Amino acid sequence: MPRTALLLMDLQLNHVAHTPDDYLPHAVRALGTARAAGVPVIHVALRLRPGHLDAHPRNKIFGSLPSHLFTADDPGAAIHPDVAPAEGEIVVHKNRVSAFAGNNLQQILAVQEIDHLVLAGIATGGIVLSTALQAADLDYKVTVLSDACADPDTALHHTLVNDVLSRRGEVTTVEEWADSLNAGS
Repeated sequence: MPRTALLLMDLQLNHVAHTPDDYLPHAVRALGTARAAGVPVIHVALRLRPGHLDAHPRNKIFGSLPSHLFTADDPGAAIHPDVAPAEGEIVVHKNRVSAFAGNNLQQILAVQEIDHLVLAGIATGGIVLSTALQAADLDYKVTVLSDACADPDTALHHTLVNDVLSRRGEVTTVEEWADSLNAGS
C-alpha cells in the first residue's frame, strides 16, 4: 500500500495573486481533505537568497526576477494564509522550478516512506510539470489534482493536465481524490 503525501507547491501570495478567483478554494479543499484523512502535507515554496546569489543570469526564469522577490524578506513570498502550514507540517524551500531542487525533499520523503505524491500548486506549466516529471523518473506514484493546480495560461493548463501529465500519473479532481480516500477508509 503506497504511503501518500500531498505537496502544496508555490501557494505564495505573489503566485496566488495571478490565479482566477475560483482557484484558491480548490487548494484549500485539497489541504482540508489531506488533513482530515491523515495524509501528510508538505508545503513547498520558492525562496532565493538575498540579492539572488543563487540565481544565475542565464537562468531564463530566475535570472531575470527583481532581486527583492522571493527572498526571506519578501512579504509576497509568504504562503497564502488560507493554506498556511499547520503546526507540525513540513515546509521545504526550493530555488528552482521543481519541488526537488535545492533542498532535501527526497530525503524527507524517504524517511517517511512516502512513495505516492499528490500534487497541487501554481503553476501547472512550472512547478507542477517539473515536479511530476521528476517524481515519475524517481519512481514515485504521481497524482495531479487538476482543479488544485493553476496556470496563468489556461490553455496550457488544460493541455498539460489532459495530454501530458495523465501520461506520467493519475489526473483527478480534489472531489474525486476525497471520494477515493473516503472509499479506502
